Amino acid sequence: VDVPGFLPGTVQEYGGIIKHGAKLLYAYCEATVPKISVITRKAYGGAYVVMSSKAIRGDVNLAYPTGEIAVMGPEGAVNIIFRTAIEKAADLQAERERLVAEYRRTFANPFKAAELGYIDEIIMPADTRPRLIGALDMLQNKREKNPPKKHGNIPL
Repeated sequence: VDVPGFLPGTVQEYGGIIKHGAKLLYAYCEATVPKISVITRKAYGGAYVVMSSKAIRGDVNLAYPTGEIAVMGPEGAVNIIFRTAIEKAADLQAERERLVAEYRRTFANPFKAAELGYIDEIIMPADTRPRLIGALDMLQNKREKNPPKKHGNIPL
């Protein structure tokens, strides 16, 4: 997973981003195969949720120590949350950079996500292959039953 999120805006909305995102979300939710994700860098907002997260019954969720997992990117979050504090600062840029670093350290990291149960394990990149093999081995007998049907009815 390396998804910086969806760009907000009317152009994307008129382009059907909600409809297309809903199709992907529906496909992941309905899938009965093993669902394993590895967060390599950015995992922001609804785009992250769609990518086989625990919120949609992902089986195994791993992350690198450098992964950033948050509702939105630290820069955007700081601009919204701390707007007043930044405006009152003597050095706007320095205060903004300090708050972004603090936000990244406190919230946008895999350690907080692991603490909250959103990921199963933080792994080093060199351990990716053995962890994926282990996850597939563990899930080889996974049997998930959905109601008998050829195709689901996506709620659009």
